[in-house]
Amino acid sequence: MGKKRALISVSNKEGIVEFAKELAELGFEIVSTGGTKNALKEGGVPVIGISDVTGFPEILEGRVKTLHPKIHGGLLAKYDDPSHQAQLAENEIEKIELVCVNLYPFKETISKPGVTAEDAIENIDIGGPAMLRASAKNHQYITVLVDPADYKQVIEEYKNQNGTTMETRRCLAAKVFRHTAAYDSLIAEYMTSLAGEEQPEKMTVTFELKQSLRYGENPHQKAAFYQKPLGSAFSVAAAEQLHGKELSYNNINDANAALQIVKEFTEPAAVAVKHMNPCGVGAGKDIFDAFGKAFEADPVSIFGGIIALNREVDRETARKLYEIFLEIIIAPSFSDEALEILTAKKNLRLLKVSFDSEASKEYTLSSIEGGLLVQEQDAYGFDDAEISVPTKREPTEAEWEALKLGWKVVKHVKSNAIVVADKDMTLGIGAGQMNRVGAAKIALEQAGAKADGAALASDAFFPMDDTVEAAAKAGITAIIQPGGSVRDADSIKKADEYGIAMVFTGVRHFRH
Repeated sequence: MGKKRALISVSNKEGIVEFAKELAELGFEIVSTGGTKNALKEGGVPVIGISDVTGFPEILEGRVKTLHPKIHGGLLAKYDDPSHQAQLAENEIEKIELVCVNLYPFKETISKPGVTAEDAIENIDIGGPAMLRASAKNHQYITVLVDPADYKQVIEEYKNQNGTTMETRRCLAAKVFRHTAAYDSLIAEYMTSLAGEEQPEKMTVTFELKQSLRYGENPHQKAAFYQKPLGSAFSVAAAEQLHGKELSYNNINDANAALQIVKEFTEPAAVAVKHMNPCGVGAGKDIFDAFGKAFEADPVSIFGGIIALNREVDRETARKLYEIFLEIIIAPSFSDEALEILTAKKNLRLLKVSFDSEASKEYTLSSIEGGLLVQEQDAYGFDDAEISVPTKREPTEAEWEALKLGWKVVKHVKSNAIVVADKDMTLGIGAGQMNRVGAAKIALEQAGAKADGAALASDAFFPMDDTVEAAAKAGITAIIQPGGSVRDADSIKKADEYGIAMVFTGVRHFRH
């Protein structure tokens, strides 16, 4: 009794041999298991096996090895409680002063293509979380580590004061509970999916810190950027920043909005976003052509905006982009010539996103005070809609193309939303208005003379025929909207009166 004992069992072997050597030099007796034990032995660290401590062999293919009173008694005993000390002595249990454990690689296992449920379940750690939770609960006496980044501090404190401070032990214990909570959250998410449950009675989510932010939406708000483990690779969270200042809170939100819109297009497309709304969208024969149209759509609002493109940025496009003050450019790649041009702007952020990755099914999480709203992403597209034409006139081929483009964009505009478009670019966008005709007037005013012969898209039905009236007077010849109002007949009649072709999709695209 009385010797210092450390228990080490890690799947992440980074720095573990060096750490164990330092502990051994500080007088610790090292207890270890399996692969960790072998790694320490090979590294020249004196080590005792778990079975030597418990007096019981590892059984059930290693599923049971640390779940034993000789281990958990040493982890949970109160050092200053005489009855606890007496029970340890009576049962020949040694105290364990330091624990270094991390868990079976569950996340890495389920990220492998074609992983089976059997493999995933086999990588659910049982003994590891039990040891970590016991040690963290008993952090008044025990130092517990899950992260190699903490090895140096612990060694330094032992060298300087023969032990860690209570403050350090409490911080490490908190990290342990975050670690095990995140681990269990991933398992819960996997098992819930495996069971096919869509709305479980409890929802647990976990995210990993990607970036500390200088501030949030405004300078007086603190903020950070977290990434979902195994989240979509086709996302801002998974983007590689090639150049520029670090992203801000508003940058990240706007970049995400731009990326979600450009995902709608298979042809070369460019999207400009300001304050979470598109200000210009263009499609073309190549990315230079597409960006030219996005710029032309609103050359005023694009200033200081975020640009997303779905093709490699080439030299000519980079030259055009360079002429404008922009915050961020997002693309699947940048040519060497384009990088040379754009990196001349010190603060311009360049993000490379994997457009080759499949967009995984994701949910949006929106916090309210005291709660969380969860919904599927709005992945409903034109091809999914039940299209009908209630008016006397059907759209022409060119009008269909304009309607489709408007419909792709309008679902990404804050409601109430109206988009005026032709076959390859937006002409006017009305966003976030309290009434639909107000949104239409903004979009039509922005489009101006270009509205003549263009199409209009609405994210929700027309409660009255006033939007159709405004559209007709501006020269709109085709309208796409969900339909479903009790006064649809009025809008249809008004459209027929002006010879407008109107399409119903049966699907609303509110965005709040």
